[in-house]
Amino acid sequence: MKNIRLLQRYRLHTSTRLSNYSLHNSIPQDLPTTTISNPKNEEQIIKISQLPNSRLISISDYFSGNSNHLHHVFYSNLIQNRSRRALKIEKKKFIDLKTIKLSSGNGGNGSISFFKDNLKSFGPPDGGDGGNGGNIYFNVVDKNLNSLHYLNKKYIAKSGENGKRGQLDGKNGEDIIIDIPLGTIIRWIPDPLEFKKYITNREGQSLDDIFMELEIKDNKIQLNRNSYKSGEGWLYRDNEPEYYHEKEFFQELNTKVLKYDEELEFEEQQQDQFPLFGIDCDELTEKPILFLKGGKGGLGNMHFLTSNIRNPKFCKIGRSGITENFLLELKLIADLGLIGLPNAGKSSLLRAISNAKPRVGHWEFTTLQPTIGTIQYKFDTPPFTVADIPGIIKGASENKGMGLDFLRHIERSGGMCFVVSLESEDPTADLNLLINEVGSKRMENKKVLVVATKADLSNEGENFKILKNYIETKFKDWKIVPVCAPRGENIDKCLQLMSETAEKGRSNLKEENTVNNL
Repeated sequence: MKNIRLLQRYRLHTSTRLSNYSLHNSIPQDLPTTTISNPKNEEQIIKISQLPNSRLISISDYFSGNSNHLHHVFYSNLIQNRSRRALKIEKKKFIDLKTIKLSSGNGGNGSISFFKDNLKSFGPPDGGDGGNGGNIYFNVVDKNLNSLHYLNKKYIAKSGENGKRGQLDGKNGEDIIIDIPLGTIIRWIPDPLEFKKYITNREGQSLDDIFMELEIKDNKIQLNRNSYKSGEGWLYRDNEPEYYHEKEFFQELNTKVLKYDEELEFEEQQQDQFPLFGIDCDELTEKPILFLKGGKGGLGNMHFLTSNIRNPKFCKIGRSGITENFLLELKLIADLGLIGLPNAGKSSLLRAISNAKPRVGHWEFTTLQPTIGTIQYKFDTPPFTVADIPGIIKGASENKGMGLDFLRHIERSGGMCFVVSLESEDPTADLNLLINEVGSKRMENKKVLVVATKADLSNEGENFKILKNYIETKFKDWKIVPVCAPRGENIDKCLQLMSETAEKGRSNLKEENTVNNL
């Protein structure tokens, strides 16, 4: 009963804000528009329609026209089904697209307390401040982490504890540090549950008629907290809020505290911004990076002792944390991308040259998900990594056979290794198909090696001669090597050329990064 009576003596006075975005099925015509390009990828352009106090962006534009992202992540269970199938067959999990919901902690409330001892039963105010809410950090780790399957769907940092008597501040909420793989791109997204209402029964269709209304500043999305407005957020004891609001001493005090609240709000607005094109985690972090900051703890009543206020029976509540949804997209970072048609012998080759143990079989689509292999050619040469992606088929660049899900994992490699089976009726046509599906953008400035597999089935070397002559005529800088992986034939020469291609690719990437940073 005592605790119930204490709770009844407190009154909470707050107001809430709307979310920082809204979704629309249609927008007014003839709105003034501007375009913004991604500094890291000039081909990625977003058209923005201007409203007086906000901006409109089509969902299709925001995701760069990649409806694959939209449908697979927000609507379809295709990724989860693929992961379950791969886990059952290949005994490993792999997820490269994942949505997560992050919530930083709320600030603790200030305390309403008065000093007491044997001589004084009711002394000066000594209520401490609330602790700050926990922050959320991201930590970009090395290449040993090559999947997003281990991430939780939700991360909620702890709130700060309330202030205590004796001018003791509450304990700060515990922070959360999330490890993510190198090569992950983080993008803000609307609430998936809300967004699903707009794309239900529209899988595979264009979504350029759905728009997001956002507040955008300096190419950054403004995020908002569900916290009290400046001048509000008071916690009272003994009397109703109206009692204090009518008092001149409280009005004067609130005018001063208003400036403190406005400074907090301004600081939050500067912190709570997210790049429109997302964050590309393409470098390892030396220490965790602050991602979402927790709410500031509320002021205890010890701050409100003035000549006019001797017994402040009020304090400030803590500021709210921030809750947002994000899409994580992993693009594997390897020195070489291993690319071939289904059943071209990629898995057999990778098993022969590395410590990786991919499944090998005489049927198509043996590999269900990307695999990273680390290769040490010689003790005096640096190791290099190879990304083996599932077989590419005609139309992969248009997402046939889930091609877009796989092609993203060779975009960051410095070199490419095309695997062409000499068992094929026309290896030259197979090579051209792979080149076309990879596309000129992904091929740009890449060092290339062609590995001709199944050399023992190549019609006494005739197919290899044709393929070699074609490459030497059209792609003079490319190298080609024939191998028979099951027998281990010519593997050492293949390793030598792969090592050289990887090293040249690394040098190219370093030069490009140096130029981009100038």
